Parts: sequence; structure tokens; C-alpha cells
Amino acid sequence: MILSGELRPLISVPLVLEYEFVATRPEHLGRSDLDSEEIVDIVKSFCTNAEHVHVASRLRPQLTDPNDEFVLEAAVYGHADAMITMNIAHFQIAGRRFGIETLSSGEALRRLREL
Repeated sequence: MILSGELRPLISVPLVLEYEFVATRPEHLGRSDLDSEEIVDIVKSFCTNAEHVHVASRLRPQLTDPNDEFVLEAAVYGHADAMITMNIAHFQIAGRRFGIETLSSGEALRRLREL
């Protein structure tokens, strides 16, 4: 759906850097059978099909984990419909404050299949 343009993910510079950092951790590389260059290529491809969000200013702290604030900022400034995360508890209350739904990846996939 991303490649066909039906779904447009939002990205920001901090979000892309986090994707690369997490995806190239040794434990993730070992499970994927990909090397770090291949992972970076996948992230770059993802970026070419995503909407780039300029985060104009930092939001006041909204989350219990300050290391997750950049995810919320990309969603808010990108006018996201939803945030898809495995960490629902950290984002749900703040998401509601900004009118952004918080979904697990499984729930998001289920809804996309219904479209």
C-alpha cells in the first residue's frame, strides 16, 4: 500500500535516524538475515515513499518516556490519523489529546485489510 501510494507514512529526521539505529542493532540484523547496508537501503526506500514532516518546534513533554517525544511530534506536525506502535501505553493518552488514534501493528494491519 505504501509503494502504490494508498498509504503515506510520516517521517521526520529523528524518526529516520531511530529506524536506522534500531534496525541495525546486532540482535535485529541476526534475525533478519540482512546486513546493515541492506537495512539502510530499506529505510531509504521507505523514505522515498513517505511524507516528510518538518517539526517546527518541540512540544511540551507529553509522554512518560521523553525518548519517545519525537514520534509524537512527527505525528502531530504531520497531522497523522494514527500512530502505529508496539508501545500503546506510552502514546495513547497523548495521542487522544491531539486527536490521533494509537494502534498496534496487528490492529493497523487488520483495518488496512478491511479497506
